[in-house]
Amino acid sequence: MSARPRRAVAALAATASIALFAGACTGSAGTKASDDPKAETTITFWHGWSAPAEVKAIEDNVARFTKAHPNIKVKVVGNINDDKLGQALRAGGSNGPDVVASFTTANVGKFCHTGALADLKPFVEKDKLDLDKIFPKVLQDYTQFEGKRCTLPLLSDAYGLYYNKDAFREAGLDPEAPPKTWSEFTKAAKALTKAKGDSFERLGFMPNYLGYETVVSHYMSQWGHGGYFDKDGRSTAASDPAFAEMMTYQKSLVDALGGFQKLDKYRTTFGDEWGAKHPFQTGQVAMQLDGEWRLNFIKDAKVPFEVGVAPLPVADDEVAEYGKGYLSGTIMGIAPQSEKQNAAWELVKYMTTDTEAVVNFANAIGNVPSTLDALKSPDLKFDARFKTFLDIARHPKSTTSDGAVNGSAYQDTLQKFAQQYEKGQVSDLKKGLADTAAQIDRDIAAAK
Repeated sequence: MSARPRRAVAALAATASIALFAGACTGSAGTKASDDPKAETTITFWHGWSAPAEVKAIEDNVARFTKAHPNIKVKVVGNINDDKLGQALRAGGSNGPDVVASFTTANVGKFCHTGALADLKPFVEKDKLDLDKIFPKVLQDYTQFEGKRCTLPLLSDAYGLYYNKDAFREAGLDPEAPPKTWSEFTKAAKALTKAKGDSFERLGFMPNYLGYETVVSHYMSQWGHGGYFDKDGRSTAASDPAFAEMMTYQKSLVDALGGFQKLDKYRTTFGDEWGAKHPFQTGQVAMQLDGEWRLNFIKDAKVPFEVGVAPLPVADDEVAEYGKGYLSGTIMGIAPQSEKQNAAWELVKYMTTDTEAVVNFANAIGNVPSTLDALKSPDLKFDARFKTFLDIARHPKSTTSDGAVNGSAYQDTLQKFAQQYEKGQVSDLKKGLADTAAQIDRDIAAAK
């Protein structure tokens, strides 16, 4: 079971902890990091994984680290979300962590801007690491903010399309030719939908923003937008036509499949996203936007139909970019209050840059490796369909969300507006996007 799915929920809730980081201080390799990494010491590592298989995978990786670094003992504490992390970093003291891992890449801007996590540049320079030769560019981008690197990537996620091949055959669709454009996707979703009274026997796709993983950022990755902010740091929600194009399409899909109210009523019948009764796994929906981790869930649930995977469709006029997707991942950093930053760095460096460590961890929890060497490793073990996600991770047009000083707050604002628009509560999309962009700009100005 992968921890990755929790990020989609955490990213929307993470803004509650913004104030917790305001008083954090920044460490560096030349100040608090004066400890001897070869001395006998114990460091504390906080992470967010909680399922037994995930926890074991982390502990196995830490065990490999301590075998290679017998002088450094690691106290591992799991099930730590960003709220708990923020409180500890704000409070400081000896009871807090030395090393942290977070699923919320959207918070990197906040972590770096406020000094909630230590600047890693001195450590990178000390060990002469060439990050361009270690990590893909997108992963480098989402682990730093405004030139300050306070995190490194630890495994990554790529989002694509899961589809029920048996349902495709039943609907007269070619199971080996999933839709590549959004107009093709609408036709497929309608063909796959089987009505049942005022509900559905099967829905082709759940497009609502409250549907599992169907958030604004995941949709937007498939439109050729130029980023969430312009060169002056202002929101592009109103100035970049891609946002209006995406939201117009998404609402048209909602309307084509029965309208918001009917779809939302059906959504309330779905089982838990992380359990065996996920609606794709039960056959309630025939297509699902999701990350690579879903392959493990499908295997564990023993679904009775043939599952196909493919990249998500792209805008009709961007078919040449088919194959791209949304990327995210886990991040690691060092607490600025830690008195053992050099020892902490050894753990961060090992888990994020050691090929064997990255490959073993990726194999254990079914995530995409985060280093260039690990992506090419012959030791990777995965379902043949997993290659689709590796290809998405390597695609030059794959994107992630932009960082911001207030973390995921701008995504929350976009999501709130998009939900209002799909419900029909907003009639003037252009004005609504302008108001949304203005709100995002005010929030960022206040955070600064």
